[in-house]
Amino acid sequence: MSQSGKPSMCAATAPTSPAVTREQALDAVRTLLRWAGDEPTREGLRDTPKRVVDAYAEWFAGYREDPQDYLRRTFEEVAGYDEMIVLRDIQFESFCEHHMAPIIGRAHVGYVPDGKVVGISKLARVVDAFAHRFQVQEKMTAQIATCISEVLHPRGVGVVVDAVHQCMTTRGVHKRGVSLVTSQMLGSFREDARTRAEFLRFIDIDSAGK
Repeated sequence: MSQSGKPSMCAATAPTSPAVTREQALDAVRTLLRWAGDEPTREGLRDTPKRVVDAYAEWFAGYREDPQDYLRRTFEEVAGYDEMIVLRDIQFESFCEHHMAPIIGRAHVGYVPDGKVVGISKLARVVDAFAHRFQVQEKMTAQIATCISEVLHPRGVGVVVDAVHQCMTTRGVHKRGVSLVTSQMLGSFREDARTRAEFLRFIDIDSAGK
């Protein structure tokens, strides 16, 4: 639970349906191959179901992770450091929950500590934990920021995500060379224009939106 009493956006996602066996997953891939018009028993596709299921286990490992765990070990011996901390260009891969198509992008995460900091690799792990699920970019952006805010209790948090959606570039409107940018600002990043501008300057995004 968050401090507001509402369910935390950080928590690991609990299964809401009966467990699916590996063999059921393999059969599902074979069915899709047949539906696409091919024969899963031919030599080139014989091992494809196994490869797809193994890939899914890696791509969606975030359902088995609790991002809060990465943020719980903090450091307070930082000589009173209380300025902004920014980790830029965190590359990630995710999948659109509407078409199961890849989302490839990078996230920028910043926060102003209030007495404690977290190891920088943990910020990247939080991004990956949320990215390795079926996602909507807007939701993922909010989840990352809220998780950091709820666990670290900093004075402010800023998250910007810039990503390309293959559901738009390889199907539908087929528009290449476009990316979606989303942001979530909490605490001083939302309330103080100077703090927000400093963060955007650090990640090289013009605060005027140009």
